[in-house]
Amino acid sequence: MPYLDNALSGPAGPAPAAFAHRGFSPAGLENSMAAFRAAVEMGYCYLETDVRSSADGVLMVFHDATLDRITDATGPISARTAAQLRQVRIGGAEPIPTMEELLAEWPDVKLNVDVKDKAGSALLAELIERHSAHDRVLVTSFSDRRRLAVFRTLSRPAASSGGVVSLTALAALGRLGLSRTLGRAARMQAVQVPVSYRRYPVVTPAFVRRCHRAGLAVHVWTVNERQEMDRLLDLGVDGIMTDRADLLAEAMQERGFWPQRVQP
Repeated sequence: MPYLDNALSGPAGPAPAAFAHRGFSPAGLENSMAAFRAAVEMGYCYLETDVRSSADGVLMVFHDATLDRITDATGPISARTAAQLRQVRIGGAEPIPTMEELLAEWPDVKLNVDVKDKAGSALLAELIERHSAHDRVLVTSFSDRRRLAVFRTLSRPAASSGGVVSLTALAALGRLGLSRTLGRAARMQAVQVPVSYRRYPVVTPAFVRRCHRAGLAVHVWTVNERQEMDRLLDLGVDGIMTDRADLLAEAMQERGFWPQRVQP
């Protein structure tokens, strides 16, 4: 799958993918074009983001169901039109981007897109088709139904990571040697998981080995401590998502894996 082919190699081989989680903004301007630009200028070629649909069917780059936490407005994002949402400011400073804006801004950057509502599935598929972005978008969602709905109208495949049901099945049945079968059935090429879930470790050496034997890339979220980044890279994970893009870039650079994007 082209999305998972990181062209950069270092002394130890192909580079793990470094994902800037909602861009990079210590000031809290997550999922803004300013945050994405900061990550790209730092050398990132993978950006993680979220999408929700507006009242008039425009796909917006935004995580929460409501505007309250990070903007100067309140209420559900789905209750406003795209034009109304353009007047809202993230952190009182930055507009909410549309997914189309993000796709068009950096044609060489790959996007990890978490679909947050039912209407977003068809809207994302339409944008992938319009921009021929099949090789640079990975589709994910906590809902397997939303995730799989994206692929119904695509003219060719895009990469995907499983939702809660698929990943739970993988964790439960992978020990029986069924990881490859489950990966194909769930239409996923990557697993995107936390280091642990409640008290239970998820990303263990055995888990990574099982996924790799099944041809599944392992991406870990959301890792913000440098020591943990190094531990996971030593473990052989294929990607790390972080809010601390500065620390992950530093860790990658020390391993000869940076920058991952060549500046034009």
